[in-house]
Amino acid sequence: MSSLLSVRNLHVTFAVPGGAVEAVKGVSFDLDKGGTLALVGESGSGKSVTALSVLQLLPYPMARHAAGSSIVFDGTELVGAPEARLRDIRGNRIAMVFQEPMTSLNPLHTIEKQIAETLYLHKHMAPGAARARVLELLRLVGLSEAEKRLDAYPHQLSGGQRQRVMIAMALANEPDILIADEPTTALDVTIQAQILKLLKDLQARFGMALLLITHDLGIVRKLADTVLVMTKGEVVEAGPVRDVFARPQHAYTRHLLAAEPKGAPPPADPAAPVLVAADGLKVWFPIRSGVLRRVTDHIKAVDGVGFALRQGETLGVVGESGSGKTTLGLALLRLIASEGAIRFDGKRLDDLSEGRMRPLRRALQIVFQDPFSSLSPRLSVAQIIEEGLKVHRIGRNAQERRAIIDQALVEVGLDPDSAERYPHEFSGGQRQRVAIARATVLKPRFIVLDEPTSALDMSVQAQVVELLRELQRRHGLSYLFISHDLRVVRALAHQVMVMKDGKIVEAGPAQELFQRPRHPYTRALMAAAFDLEVVEGAATAQ
Repeated sequence: MSSLLSVRNLHVTFAVPGGAVEAVKGVSFDLDKGGTLALVGESGSGKSVTALSVLQLLPYPMARHAAGSSIVFDGTELVGAPEARLRDIRGNRIAMVFQEPMTSLNPLHTIEKQIAETLYLHKHMAPGAARARVLELLRLVGLSEAEKRLDAYPHQLSGGQRQRVMIAMALANEPDILIADEPTTALDVTIQAQILKLLKDLQARFGMALLLITHDLGIVRKLADTVLVMTKGEVVEAGPVRDVFARPQHAYTRHLLAAEPKGAPPPADPAAPVLVAADGLKVWFPIRSGVLRRVTDHIKAVDGVGFALRQGETLGVVGESGSGKTTLGLALLRLIASEGAIRFDGKRLDDLSEGRMRPLRRALQIVFQDPFSSLSPRLSVAQIIEEGLKVHRIGRNAQERRAIIDQALVEVGLDPDSAERYPHEFSGGQRQRVAIARATVLKPRFIVLDEPTSALDMSVQAQVVELLRELQRRHGLSYLFISHDLRVVRALAHQVMVMKDGKIVEAGPAQELFQRPRHPYTRALMAAAFDLEVVEGAATAQ
């Protein structure tokens, strides 16, 4: 029996100034109906380029397929296929969930309009039927209060909520193949478990095939039948998941399987002075209704939060999407309005004007969750990192600033020769390293790290965790580490604070909280993260 998708001798070359880069080198694989194939490898290995080739979404003619490259879907050759034929297949018979939902969703259209668009295009549904189908899909992927989300715009949703919208959009037409490029990167551990179970159920119901691109080997172990391990554009090992994981043959596969953030943070001084503190911190967003747009209720994103973070200490903030983690970090940096006391190095920040805050911003930095949308596409990496140096007058001249930039890139594992490239020329993990370099180059005292490792490979996660530890040892940095990845939190945090619905439900020393969680919500998070079992109903999706 012929495969649903057959890729043979796939080569992809990108034209770059001064030559060409071969991103994919002779990749071949088959995907059967109802099967799950995982492409695994670190950033830059060619996984996403291979997946984009299937739908012919690469930037042609800058990207080229060498002679002999073949992608056959259900008997149709896709390489060089007419655009009309490809449009009929894209989003209908083959759908894709992209890695970065904020840049994949249109900021000017509501959630309902974006999901319904593919239903109008391929199914020719009437507006009423399309609306009902959109609601069904949003509930299917675990988005709470689905009816209220229909008129929402992407910026009004959390990272995890946006990713669920992307999955709903991809599933709208019940495709034959779903290409999922890091589909659970932005999701909480409990929701991740539910989404993985959802994908399994959909496969069983519709016979849908799944092409999974991921750096999370735990997901591969749970979901995939077959795995292809890629590095530098080549497949170095392939076979059934059970065989490859139990008896890896290639050194690179063994390296991936061994890579995971380990160890513990550097010891914190219990007598160190408190650097950042909050008391009764609130961020309430008004809900307006009626013709006069009167305030009828509030979304209590942060509701009476208080803590104290010492110099040289890391506070891990965990909780599901919509729990208030990111809003808390933004409020502490005075990037959004809030009520309650915020103190930095003994000084009250909550009553300072923007002019008086500006000199303090060098000491207070943030690494955002989505690197692509937080990096200017019009600036090179060198210009992005240099911007802060110029604002705060660091470096006497361009040559001195360039030396500082190069050192920052080396510290985060990037080649200084790549400093003249632009964000779109990097993989997702490489872009996150640029974002980290932009923050650390200013040598701040306090950094809000908002899911800084969510887009990174396992081995790079471990490197970044070690880098953050080393910077903490060297400079006495304090971190507010926001994450849904409890393994990374365990490796980095001294204290942990668990948030749900804007409130703190549990807090304490990291070692004690991980070993003896008291609150049912905390126990549900721990079970989803460490027991490798699908958790349903343990926590409410936000």
